[in-house]
Amino acid sequence: MEKKKYDDSKVTDSLSKIKHKIVVLSGKGGVGKSTVSANLALSLAEKGYEVGLLDSDIHGPSIPKMLGLEDRKPGSSEAGIAPILAIPKLKVMSMGFLIPDKDAPVIWRGPLKMGAIKQLLGDVDWGNLDYLIIDLPPGTGDEPLSIAQLIPDADGTVIVTTPQDVALVSVRKSINFVKKMNIPVTGIIENMSGFKCPYCGKNIDLFKTGGGLKASKDFNIPFLGKIPIDPQIVETGDSGKTFMTKNENPDTAKSFKEIVENIEEIINKKEVR
Repeated sequence: MEKKKYDDSKVTDSLSKIKHKIVVLSGKGGVGKSTVSANLALSLAEKGYEVGLLDSDIHGPSIPKMLGLEDRKPGSSEAGIAPILAIPKLKVMSMGFLIPDKDAPVIWRGPLKMGAIKQLLGDVDWGNLDYLIIDLPPGTGDEPLSIAQLIPDADGTVIVTTPQDVALVSVRKSINFVKKMNIPVTGIIENMSGFKCPYCGKNIDLFKTGGGLKASKDFNIPFLGKIPIDPQIVETGDSGKTFMTKNENPDTAKSFKEIVENIEEIINKKEVR
């Protein structure tokens, strides 16, 4: 039996209702990209925007865990698959919601992953959104390439890195990947940038600092801000609370809010042109 070809116009129709599409990626794993994606989406929703968060990591979806949504299942209607409402104004979709056994590995080749991402974009009833934040798996493989091909009009990419040189080697490849795909770079976020000692108040650069700023200058792209190492970010992510909803550390919360303001400013400048 011939396999039925997916109707790509469904992706186009779905994306046409979304004002801004922002892709979050990193050159390597372990830099806190999904944590940044989740908290950026929450920050935008709390500012009153209608926001969607798409976890496009097919093999290791982590957004459901971070948002405390692991046991939720999407519904369905004539309009399509209903995304999970994490908080008012924030819709979330992930392969993690669709896998019956969360411990089962997804062993798929490129074409299957491309098909799944098409469905996550086209079959999900995202509705009218101000922002869709797309959390990509690390690297420049199938999923980033699929998103770049399916959303050629993305407003930009946010690249997450940590300060040390070994991470910056990979982030430079991500920047060149995005440029080759003709998607604008919104800017770089330096995560895990410094640690404030809870006892003496002194700032300690565990992983150095300033690497993200240097990369932004080398490539002439905006630097969106730094996020310090904060144990509360780890604790809230593991507990499914997310940092920005608990908002316990004002310094770290301020870092996220400033980054969101910088992203808004860059996107708004593009709109005016």
